[in-house]
Amino acid sequence: MLTIEPPVIDLLDEVPVARAVTVADLDDFLAELAAYQAHYAPFFRPDQQDWAAFYLRGLLTADVVRKNIEAMVLRLLGAGPDADNQVRAAQYFISQGRWDDAAVLAAHHRLVDQTLGEDDGVLLLDGSDVPKQGTHSVGVARQWCGATGKRDNCQAGVYLGYASRQGYTLLDRRLYLPEAWFTAAYRDRWVACGIPDATRFQTKHALAAALVDGVMGERRVRARWVACDEGFGNSPALLDQLAAHALWYLAEVPCDWLVWPLTEPDGTPRPAPWTWVPPLASARGRPPTVARRHPDSPPRVRVDAWAAQVPAERWQRYRILEGSKGPLVAEVLTVRVIQARDGLPGPEGWLVIRRTLATATEAPVSKYYLSNAPAETPEAALVRVSGLRWPIESCFTEGKSEVGLDHYEVRSWRGWQHHLTLVILAHFFLTRLVLLLNRREGGRRPGGADGGAGRLPGGRRRSGRAAATPGGAGQPGRGAAAAGGAAAAAGAGCGGGAGAGPLSAAAQDRRLLLASQTSPAGPPGAWPLTLG
Repeated sequence: MLTIEPPVIDLLDEVPVARAVTVADLDDFLAELAAYQAHYAPFFRPDQQDWAAFYLRGLLTADVVRKNIEAMVLRLLGAGPDADNQVRAAQYFISQGRWDDAAVLAAHHRLVDQTLGEDDGVLLLDGSDVPKQGTHSVGVARQWCGATGKRDNCQAGVYLGYASRQGYTLLDRRLYLPEAWFTAAYRDRWVACGIPDATRFQTKHALAAALVDGVMGERRVRARWVACDEGFGNSPALLDQLAAHALWYLAEVPCDWLVWPLTEPDGTPRPAPWTWVPPLASARGRPPTVARRHPDSPPRVRVDAWAAQVPAERWQRYRILEGSKGPLVAEVLTVRVIQARDGLPGPEGWLVIRRTLATATEAPVSKYYLSNAPAETPEAALVRVSGLRWPIESCFTEGKSEVGLDHYEVRSWRGWQHHLTLVILAHFFLTRLVLLLNRREGGRRPGGADGGAGRLPGGRRRSGRAAATPGGAGQPGRGAAAAGGAAAAAGAGCGGGAGAGPLSAAAQDRRLLLASQTSPAGPPGAWPLTLG
């Protein structure tokens, strides 16, 4: 019997591309990095600027197993008689140096907008945890650790990323302080880590909302969407805060989430829920004033129970990603629903159900998302955003494997903030590097964009060619392990496309040597940065 495959809608041109690239792929890397560093130099005191340049360069180029301060100093500055002083000076710059992370990141956000910004860009919320051995690092506690997949001793961070058809990167971060750190038992550690006295306990949902507030309050980055996994999507309060910024969220929710569908599984209309204020039951007492769900109102249903009843012909297939094992094709169904707020009917929105295709050995795996996007939103737009969960996982994988995101050995509050700020800048430099290589090689421009990547002032043509790999991704929304496919295929790549915005810095006479060009035994004076 002849089997007719259902049609597939292709969305590959609507997502960023992952590529394998390192700083060694650009022969004028030094000029590009010098201009990039010069762009941020005004945010550091004159005596800090060389250390900021050194740290950024070390995160990008130091050929060491772990990019902690001591290893980077010894590799890039040499193990000479002044090495101990250099290590202490670098440690002071990161752990105690007084420079404004918020101002640096605000400049970063504006540059991201110039480089990757699109009107329908997607903000990405996720967490990333770093296992720790001791108990003295700021915020460390036994808690769920995504890196090890169990309760473990770790630090937990909440991150905000950005993705568009041009590429992806990180925007900001917050360190989660467990409630135990606000008790008297932790007071000595609180003081030792230099946590500001004004710091108050915030849940991860509250930290996520603060990250979005910081970026969208001043509209530093163009964005229409916010995407998050169920660790954040299970908070109606957070979703309402995102909606207050006029953002459309696409938030993963658990399979047992309850909603009021406005359509039956077979496609026929289903009545909307309604509320009432019950009449006074007797002549005595005060009349009721609180609205309740009407007894005749239709009940809420579980999203998985509703989806299980949908006929096969109602599902639409989409090619969402170019995965490490081939294209990711999924079946999708969307339906308008009424969300619940405190058990009562709340905002109307979309339920997006996406499931993998069944194989001879694997049953379909379903994901469920809620969105406040308008009723006229095309289904393909919702599916596109559901396929943009993987970039932030790739940011974490690339950050840890390429620019030392989890290699730090600082314990202080300020040290954690400083290190992560410079890691974010280092990762974004790789993103810009990909855009420059795409422009010079005439590489793929997602969505058919015809523009070219901007150049850092003074940049020259590259003579070699970068090794490109298929843009890979594990299934979005399935955590770091599933996203590893994208990260492994991407290597140090951070998206692809056109549109790198120009930097205003013009100082191009400085040159920073690559690790391979620096003699380990040479003194600091052997290369242009003078570090004291």
